[in-house]
Amino acid sequence: MEIYVGNLPWSTSDQDLADAFGAYGSVEKASIISDRTSGRSKGFGFVTMNNDDEANQAIEAMNGSDLGGRALKVNEARPREERPPRQSNW
Repeated sequence: MEIYVGNLPWSTSDQDLADAFGAYGSVEKASIISDRTSGRSKGFGFVTMNNDDEANQAIEAMNGSDLGGRALKVNEARPREERPPRQSNW
């Protein structure tokens, strides 16, 4: 199951995210989404856990919990919506 994690502190690393969710089960992958141009965190990321029961337990426990002084928003990730390509006005 893929889990969305929002409202992350800017300083959170992939490893910090994996460690936080690792308390609830096996984390296959944890990644922070960053801006293409600046490389700065966008304040959200995704965690992949193979066991759905462990993932649901992690969602319940981590939603609203504090990480680095910020209350996390955690839920099951939705599929990415297809969007038309951006048109440049250059």
